[in-house]
Amino acid sequence: MLRSLAMLSLLLVATPWVCADDADLQELLEHPILEPNQPLAEVQQYTEARVPPMPMVRSAEEWTRHAEQVRRGVFDKVVFRGEAAAWRDAATRVEWLETIDGGPGYRIKKLRYEALPGLWIPALLYEPASLEGKVPAVLNVNGHDGKGKAAPYKQIRCINQAKRGMLALNVEWFGMGQLAGENFHHGRMNQLDLCGTSGLAPFYLAMTRALDLLIALEHADPDRVAVTGLSGGGWQTITISSLDTRVKLTDPVAGYSSFRTRVRNLSDLGDSEQTPCDLAAVTDYAEMTAMMAPRPTLLTFNAKDDCCFAADHALPPLMNAARPVFELYGKGDNLRSHVNHDPGTHNYEKENREALYRMLGDHFYAGNTGYSAEEIPCADELKSAEELRVALPADNGDFHSLALALGRALPRTAPLPTEARAAAEWQKSRRTELSEVVRAKSYTVTAEDAGSEQKGDVAARFWRLHMGDAWTVPATELTRRDADGSGGCVILVADAGRKSLGDEVRRRVDAGQRIWVVDPFYFGECRVPHRDYLFALLVATVGDRPLGIQASQLAAVARWLETDQKAGPVDVAAFGPRSSLFALVAAALEPRAIGRAELHHSLGSLKEILEGNGSVDKTPELFCFGLLEKFDIVPITALVAPRDVVFREPSDRVGSELAVLKSWYATLGKEFDPLR
Repeated sequence: MLRSLAMLSLLLVATPWVCADDADLQELLEHPILEPNQPLAEVQQYTEARVPPMPMVRSAEEWTRHAEQVRRGVFDKVVFRGEAAAWRDAATRVEWLETIDGGPGYRIKKLRYEALPGLWIPALLYEPASLEGKVPAVLNVNGHDGKGKAAPYKQIRCINQAKRGMLALNVEWFGMGQLAGENFHHGRMNQLDLCGTSGLAPFYLAMTRALDLLIALEHADPDRVAVTGLSGGGWQTITISSLDTRVKLTDPVAGYSSFRTRVRNLSDLGDSEQTPCDLAAVTDYAEMTAMMAPRPTLLTFNAKDDCCFAADHALPPLMNAARPVFELYGKGDNLRSHVNHDPGTHNYEKENREALYRMLGDHFYAGNTGYSAEEIPCADELKSAEELRVALPADNGDFHSLALALGRALPRTAPLPTEARAAAEWQKSRRTELSEVVRAKSYTVTAEDAGSEQKGDVAARFWRLHMGDAWTVPATELTRRDADGSGGCVILVADAGRKSLGDEVRRRVDAGQRIWVVDPFYFGECRVPHRDYLFALLVATVGDRPLGIQASQLAAVARWLETDQKAGPVDVAAFGPRSSLFALVAAALEPRAIGRAELHHSLGSLKEILEGNGSVDKTPELFCFGLLEKFDIVPITALVAPRDVVFREPSDRVGSELAVLKSWYATLGKEFDPLR
């Protein structure tokens, strides 16, 4: 009896068949691999290193040439891409509506103007009651304030300008005031990016058209044109002022900082229009500040800003960049700064307004002894939003309607060839094109062993996969301890990260597969914990694409498994529409190391992103610039052929969209059943 018990004890110790339960597997999948804050540190280092530095110039003439070159670069490579080039060439249409009483000494004229065909902006012109000759004209833009053009501090500013004899144009901003609504949500401008048309273009055109109409006024002095605004209005101010030399004086208030400053001060990370695709591959806001030289420039920031762009960290880099350039022109005094202490928070209240009045007086009314920078009381002249409402067309355009209209004709691609030799050439050419669109990288993996652990019948090994000197991808390798390797090797990725794949891992472990569960950039353990999508925008603004980084990382893991781990072509299984897209792109770009692709809950068409009115803050990699212009799920899948692509529980669009691929696979000598 004792001998039998001893034999049973030995058998229980030696047997590997104690099955890891769900909690054990979950513990393995949740095992931390990266160092704390490593994803944040890596994306900070990556983006910061790619922001253009201030150039070294030796003369005002040299800087003038450089600034013009930068402006052309911003227009050609950022603002006027795609359909935006045609929008730029359209005439500025202005419709003047009713005039209402303002207060003593001025009136308010309501108007609307077309920023681009079919998209109208409501505006108000505060006009002095008595006008003779040419007078200064000020474009007043507003920021992220739901009151929009009716915000009291903005009304007071415009009234004070008019009472001093200036023409004050008060324009509405997308998403605010009369233009509020989800279709003007700034994260939806990226729908245009997906279509290959700059989402920044409507923002820029709204400003430049406003300048057009302001300068065209009979009494506007083109040599005395100013722009000012708070917060997002401050961003608008430096953007239009640096890029449009018709602006002769600027006062951006608490509205921007250098991209390098933003990387390290998370409060400054700006949304889509402030971090537009590819801008930081051309210039930086510090350089744009210097591009104001020698025009009068007042940089206003707040000492205790409770929103963003606090003076202590935002202002010095801008002044340090711009001051030497102003001095090249002998105009060092034209660059000024003002730090607000009362109230010191995010504001454009009286002290900041009076700083503007002084700047306008010094440069637009020099020698006028009767000019005063003291604010003229006018609180009893403020009007309600309803009183200031401007009629707009019922079918006024917005970001979403523009994107839907663009998307109907996309992608702009020829039909798939029907002859095998032509098919091979098509794949080669289109693979190169896809690589360019997503800005794919060829990462070399250096693997770092991060430990191992066993739970019942499952052996786990943890890896830090270093992608060149840029990124680290955490990977969990899982196998059943008695697996003989005949089950093959598969890489798993998921929208919800590797910790969400417990059931799938259990199924595949039981099937004898060798499993690698990885979290590429922005997913799972690689997700930046603070204001995450804003860092994805930073990646795009420095010239890369989150989608391309994710696909490139996945392809690099597959190549490493094939070469270093002798795993042969590996399968990829993705769970969720986002992971399915970057996995499909990876399979298209890596024809050797990736074998079969299995996509769960995939999109059937990129047009679903537009139809679902998606926004970049939810799914940043899906808005890869120009992807839908040249590709969709079908042509990307065609690049994977003749390797298998299987769609599990896809969107309803998959069946109709992928039917065309059956004949394509037949051309390559392979049967295709995407839903098997």
